[in-house]
Amino acid sequence: MVIYQIYPRSFYDSNNDGIGDLTGIEKKLGYIKSLGVDAIWICPFFMSPNRDFGYDVSDYRKIDPQFGTMDDFKRMMASANALGLSVIVDMVASHTSNEHSWFEESRRRSTDKNDWYVWADPKPDGTPPNNWTSRFGGPGWEWDATRCQYFFHTFLVSQPDLNMHAPALQEQVLSEMKFWLDLGVAGFRLDAATHIFQDALLRDNPPVDNPKDPLRPYTYQDHIYDQNRPELLAFFSRITDLLKHYHGYTLAEIGGDSPLGKMSLYTRAGRLDAAYSYAFMGENASAGYLRNAISVLEETVDAPGRACYAFSNHDKQRVASRWRHGRNMADNAKAMLALLATMRGDICLYQGEELGLPESDVPRARLQDPIGINYWPHSKGRDGCRTPMPWTAQLHGGFSETAPWLPVDDAHLPLSVSEQEGKSDSTLNFTRMIFAARRANDEFRLGSLTMRPCAEGLLAFSRSTPAGEILCIFNLEMHDLSYALTTPGVLIAQQYATSTEHGFSLGVSGFCITRIR
Repeated sequence: MVIYQIYPRSFYDSNNDGIGDLTGIEKKLGYIKSLGVDAIWICPFFMSPNRDFGYDVSDYRKIDPQFGTMDDFKRMMASANALGLSVIVDMVASHTSNEHSWFEESRRRSTDKNDWYVWADPKPDGTPPNNWTSRFGGPGWEWDATRCQYFFHTFLVSQPDLNMHAPALQEQVLSEMKFWLDLGVAGFRLDAATHIFQDALLRDNPPVDNPKDPLRPYTYQDHIYDQNRPELLAFFSRITDLLKHYHGYTLAEIGGDSPLGKMSLYTRAGRLDAAYSYAFMGENASAGYLRNAISVLEETVDAPGRACYAFSNHDKQRVASRWRHGRNMADNAKAMLALLATMRGDICLYQGEELGLPESDVPRARLQDPIGINYWPHSKGRDGCRTPMPWTAQLHGGFSETAPWLPVDDAHLPLSVSEQEGKSDSTLNFTRMIFAARRANDEFRLGSLTMRPCAEGLLAFSRSTPAGEILCIFNLEMHDLSYALTTPGVLIAQQYATSTEHGFSLGVSGFCITRIR
């Protein structure tokens, strides 16, 4: 399945208030369908104070007015289904907003919601109960004077973590999911899935020898007690039991250490359908790194579960910039789209990735993301990948007739949808071509993936069914490389790949996808 990820605040503004909305999504469904995708995943549009832009939910069953109404959602979903597009929504099950009624009741020690959040008494000296920290910086515990206890927050202090050890809470979260399934959604992307449980004994995390990011105290610990807890497995099975009655789909976001192994663990039979991780969202795009990561998934993720490949999303720098490493921007974008389209399993394509959009440099005065605001200038946060989608080269990129919540990047205007539509060699039309090729060839949709021997700097693999085989070769170096091939093959797609007497010569950002059987 190919899934198109929509960050609704930045997709299309239908009412010109500077914020994208559900009606805006509906107006652009024809465009999305033209890309050759099967489903859309919409980031949170639930009621929220928006301190973390929707990932701090205050009511799971209400639409935030800035995105529209429930009727708008139903019309959008009906239009999507009419086009053959399934609708997947974000489920934030690890935490809520501190403005959610559940938290308000829990902090008053309400009889039925007393244990719905991670509360703990202070140590005898008044300090927090353990050493857990927040991913967004600083301690993970906040004192609540109403309850006279600390509560834990993995993310912002306004995002208290749910205590999924509470049986009644598990039932309630499943009920929230059932609400949307009854409305016809096709499934859920599980946000921060690895944070849904914490250690019931609240044990201290051990330190690590070499922190990955000295800027963030979070990286100074081995998060064995506040992430990826074994209780997740039974809860995932409960989610699966619920969704099987709706023929629903589950996609988990996997974080923490050893994410590839967790993708395998969480997608085994009876658990989740698919999972993706940040393994392909770092700086390393070397052939060796990618070959190893893909091989690990091929060796460990077993049917019926499957890996989901994502190179960009709303939390990470856009791949067109992150994996450029001095290459031509458009050439690199096409090569990465070709690589994504030839992977085995599910695929997530983030809005604007089909245009080859680079990361935006949002001025400090316009930053919205609390990470960027807190860590400037060492980290500019996530706003650079969340700027509005450029539909035209006109004012505000055709996203809105008023100034949007984040500025439209001037560098994005020449890459807008309208500017690329009529150009046969544009990144947009390449995206349509390569995903049409994925859909047209059983080897990509159904076939196995086997790594092929090749020179250092090349990534080569075949996609095979009993009826045929397609060879995929990518040059990930900054100089020409050759691949030996005795069978001429039938070309499906290529860039800077020249046929020679002994195979192919691939230039910088070159790739070749050819049928050899």
